[in-house]
Amino acid sequence: MTALLIILAAIAVLIIGYVTYGSWLAKQWGIDPTRKTPAVTMEDGVDYVAAPPAVLMGHHFSSIAGAGPINGPIQASVFGWIPVFLWCVLGGIFFGGLQDFGSLFASIRTRGKTVGEIIKDSMGTRAQKLFIIFALLVLILVIASFVNVVAGTFFTPADGQMGIVADPTGNQTTAMVSVLFIVLAIIYGLLTNKVGMKTIPATVIGIIGIILALIIGLNFGIGMGRTAWIILIGVYITIASLIPVWIMLQPRDYLSSFLLYAMILVAVCGIVYSAFSGTTTFQLPAFTGWSTKLGPMFPALFITVACGACSGFHSLISTGTSSKQLDSESHAKAIGYGSMLIESALGVISLIAVGMVFDKFTAGEFGSPSVAFAQGIAAMFHGSPVIAALLTLAVSVFALTSLDTGTRLSRFMFGELFLKEGEATYRDAKGVRKVLANPLFGTAFMVIIGCVLGGLSLSQIWGLFGAANQLLAGVALMAVCEWLGQAGKNNKMFYFPMAFMLIATETSLVITIFKKFQLIGAGGAAWGDWFQLVFAVAMAVLAIILVIEAIGTFGKGKKQTA
Repeated sequence: MTALLIILAAIAVLIIGYVTYGSWLAKQWGIDPTRKTPAVTMEDGVDYVAAPPAVLMGHHFSSIAGAGPINGPIQASVFGWIPVFLWCVLGGIFFGGLQDFGSLFASIRTRGKTVGEIIKDSMGTRAQKLFIIFALLVLILVIASFVNVVAGTFFTPADGQMGIVADPTGNQTTAMVSVLFIVLAIIYGLLTNKVGMKTIPATVIGIIGIILALIIGLNFGIGMGRTAWIILIGVYITIASLIPVWIMLQPRDYLSSFLLYAMILVAVCGIVYSAFSGTTTFQLPAFTGWSTKLGPMFPALFITVACGACSGFHSLISTGTSSKQLDSESHAKAIGYGSMLIESALGVISLIAVGMVFDKFTAGEFGSPSVAFAQGIAAMFHGSPVIAALLTLAVSVFALTSLDTGTRLSRFMFGELFLKEGEATYRDAKGVRKVLANPLFGTAFMVIIGCVLGGLSLSQIWGLFGAANQLLAGVALMAVCEWLGQAGKNNKMFYFPMAFMLIATETSLVITIFKKFQLIGAGGAAWGDWFQLVFAVAMAVLAIILVIEAIGTFGKGKKQTA
């Protein structure tokens, strides 16, 4: 019954937050349904493509969610359910939702500009270039983390199982369905954008396609090793980031959102069923102590939960892709703010799931938090292997959607880094900058580095990813706060969240740097430790410089029109 009360409390508070605080933010900033969005005024058929609200909701929600709200809260569960619950719910309402909604609003009011371009307008070119470098470091970690997660749910450990196999294992099933999902997305994109089919009939066809893909995947799988999958995933995300959004990004994320909604529904049904049938016992203590194997609660809790409460990656999605597809400002609150609160609810569900198998989780019986999530929900249904397999598939699909979007964002930002004032695309650049700003070069550069790092263990990547991601959130909050102030709109609600996130993440990075120096001094460092040290130092320094730049311009910049 404890688990049921936890999820009911979370849903109630999140709904209240959406209706009250979300509506207040929309009123403060002046959301105008009659105003045309960049997707309408700047339509180009590639990046600026107005999408039906349901389709864009699917893209945005799938992209920001990924595996983050599952991995983060489960790893942080060692602190007990109360701290994680409070941070997911309150963090989602007052931190994550604020950042996502604010970033989306700022972008649609600045012709679909990215966070980096918004920083350029409010703080100058130097601050923009520093932010882009910082964001690209974060995106490398995003690619590495989710390549690791996806490859981990695809690969076949046993030798001699290459190619199509009958009676597949869970991983082979996941791989097959995910590949079929890609084919299905292309078909959906062609039906809606070239054939002219309406959203509802195309959606029905898409859902039927999902069911068929699941049936095929349960009978025939793909067997390949981990390295081979990492290479293929790298090739896929490179292609997906370069083609028009209507071919892959929009339809794939929209269709995968149905899996995400279904996963949430199955999980909630499992919690209710378990509460009254007694199939499982909620084993997670309310509070375990102020310090755990992750370190002290501050800053470890606020770094580890990551996407379940607040995520800087979301600001890149809001300004990099979603703002270029929003067909009306009237949908900005639901997509920008509402999606984050649904993700917070998913974070609480993940917390409950691990609570059902917490003894096994702490004993190390699961290879990853994703497996713990799937097994925890399955335990509510008497340990159903079908439920476990489908949930593992869902986690993999969402991680792949985050990879799609993250790689596309890398392409945008890498090109921005090498363009000068007045140069719209790489074709306008001169000399070596024309090569560096080329979308193919930037995409390949980021993907290769991300895939190489994706070969590390998830534990070597996630802690640094969490710190970098939350630090990016602090910087994004700062950027939107500055822009709102110059636009003459209320920005005071940003002060505490941005200060808190910046302090928490800088503290975490300092702790990481200190520990890595200790490990290196003792002679026990591997190349992964050196990687973590270099990245931690680079991000900590860049963030401090950006804060100094912001302080120098705060409230002094030229008034923007919004």
